Amino acid sequence: MFGGQEARVLFLTAPVDTGIVFVRKDTPEPVQIEATVRNLAERSRRTAIKRGDVSIETIEHCMAAINALEIDNIIIEIEGPEMPGFDGGCGEYFKALKSCGFVEQQKPKKEMVITEPIIITEGDASIYALPSTTGDLQITYDLDYTKHTGIGRQLLSCTITTEYFEANLAPARTFLLEAEAKQFQSHGIGSHLSPRDILVIDSDGPIKNSFRFSDECVRHKIVDLIGDMTLVGRRIAGRIIAYKSGHSLNQKLAQKLVQQAEQQERITKAGTDALLDIRRIQKILPHRYPFLLVDKVIEIDGDRLIKGVKNVTYNEIFFQGHFPGTPIMPGVLILEAMAQISGLLFAQKLEHTGKLALLLGMDNVRLRRGVVPGDQLILISEAVRIRSKTAICKCHAMVGDVKAAEAEMRFMLVDDETV
Repeated sequence: MFGGQEARVLFLTAPVDTGIVFVRKDTPEPVQIEATVRNLAERSRRTAIKRGDVSIETIEHCMAAINALEIDNIIIEIEGPEMPGFDGGCGEYFKALKSCGFVEQQKPKKEMVITEPIIITEGDASIYALPSTTGDLQITYDLDYTKHTGIGRQLLSCTITTEYFEANLAPARTFLLEAEAKQFQSHGIGSHLSPRDILVIDSDGPIKNSFRFSDECVRHKIVDLIGDMTLVGRRIAGRIIAYKSGHSLNQKLAQKLVQQAEQQERITKAGTDALLDIRRIQKILPHRYPFLLVDKVIEIDGDRLIKGVKNVTYNEIFFQGHFPGTPIMPGVLILEAMAQISGLLFAQKLEHTGKLALLLGMDNVRLRRGVVPGDQLILISEAVRIRSKTAICKCHAMVGDVKAAEAEMRFMLVDDETV
């Protein structure tokens, strides 16, 4: 669809717990790439995955068909950089896979139930994941093209089943505006396509083509959304509501859903949502009572971002003098807690294991809210730059949805034995 190159795709059976795995076969050595949020490549108007320098483009239509057919384990070999586009929909993928038949495997499928609301916005676009009591996946999509008379505003709500998908969603095709098509082709993208191959829409509707549904555009948006949600790697139960959402927003929701699912699994297995509990934190940080100010770590994104928790109780030793009768957590200790969570972030990178993060300086410090007994501080540190001996992080501490403190912190990373 985007590159215009020929591609050959072979679908293969896979054992339990394989998931959805793509294999590039046209490279010097086959490259295996799992279709998960961790392997997402940043792209415009499509979904792609990558491993190192090797990527596979435009996987969302194939992924949507796999999801709709409730296929959990499959290997997809591809010779070429991009999955076939066909007519811009996922109908051909659905037909091919359905015709193969299926084998039931002797292990329960992976599932997740949306238990906490997730809200993501970008400009005037938004997407919500909400709990539901129905036990299935419901999607509502509000497509707002009121400024473009060829499309207008389209709204569709549906419960996703194999039968509904086949009849109402699989035939819906990718669309773009005439101005967008001309811009793409001027840059050599999609130059092999004509309006007969893909829906190109002007103010009067499709050019040299016709809609398969009066609301085909919103139906295809739901196909894209389903394809992107397949990256979660689990059957999703809940309700998703989208307004003007595209692949970027869909993928961010998929990442948040993975985090929620992993948290649910940790609670089920260990009775806690902690990625790092206090015992593991003590193995990384040298701090001890009364100066260890991180109780647990609940989110880690590689060596890019970390999120931890400090539960503030009246038993904290500093409340004895700060202040009697009006206990307020000292601002310098909130900053210290943010520095400690940053030290845990640096430790996620192998080369920094065993190093200590010594605070060198702080810029743009703001203390925005008093922290009192009963509050739970959410400590967040995001890496700006990490080198072998220095690091810079942007940090903030939240109480609920309110920011309590923020700062940009600079550290020196030194070997443990030198301190």
